[in-house]
Amino acid sequence: MESNRILIIEPPKRLLSINLQELWQYRDLFITLAWRDISVRYKQTALGVLWAVFQPFVTMIVFTFIFNRMAKIESGDGTPYPVFLYVGLLFWQYYSNTLTNASGSMVANAGMIQKIYFPRLIIPATSATTGLVDFAISSVILIGMMFYYRFMPNMIGIIILPLLILCTMMTAMGAGMFLAAINVKYRDVRYALPFFIQIMMYVTPVIYPVNMLNNYPVIKVLMLWLNPISGIITNARAGFLGQGAVNWEILGISMLMSMVFFMGGLFYFRNTERYFADIV
Repeated sequence: MESNRILIIEPPKRLLSINLQELWQYRDLFITLAWRDISVRYKQTALGVLWAVFQPFVTMIVFTFIFNRMAKIESGDGTPYPVFLYVGLLFWQYYSNTLTNASGSMVANAGMIQKIYFPRLIIPATSATTGLVDFAISSVILIGMMFYYRFMPNMIGIIILPLLILCTMMTAMGAGMFLAAINVKYRDVRYALPFFIQIMMYVTPVIYPVNMLNNYPVIKVLMLWLNPISGIITNARAGFLGQGAVNWEILGISMLMSMVFFMGGLFYFRNTERYFADIV
């Protein structure tokens, strides 16, 4: 004889807490949503997963012509500009795509949110996970470019790669959870975010080395402290391309600020998630 089981759903007692046990119980839902996002992204497309390669590769070619050939921007350390640029684009596109997808994830899954209970944190988390697939596929081009230009990645670059990806993920997730919660009530986010991302790319050292700002120390400090992706890209280039030493101080700042972004986004998300089903 089966006993009657009652599930009581209560709001979290601590807004910064993450119920890992509950998330583990819903792991199948997480895997299903992640696989759905991956399959839908490339369904009925002629190029399929090659779109993950096509976008950063074409962007690299166009930016190299405009900023390197025409504007005469160099890597600053002797690294061929296409390789220098592509490393920055890899991390920037993972960040921007994760942020974009996470910010609209609650509205995109409104039907499911209104009908059943599950940890709402799963929805924006899938955006960060599925973005790793594009990151991995796009990295194949980087490997080919490094062979072409005869660059061997430093061991330190391979060692810190998981840390760099984790910091990028936490930064994107933090901002994504914050914007996802706001987007539930105010749909202006989907109009403002593309403009914000476009501006942010030019205040992040994606197309230029951070050393170009040495004559502007205040701007450089603000960029490194308020924009963790700046330190991540700078150290990714140093680690992989081996033309400079990894700056552990800047990496530490990026790690700290990525945690601040993540905890801030989590706090706002958990503080507002009880209203999602009512107003989404």
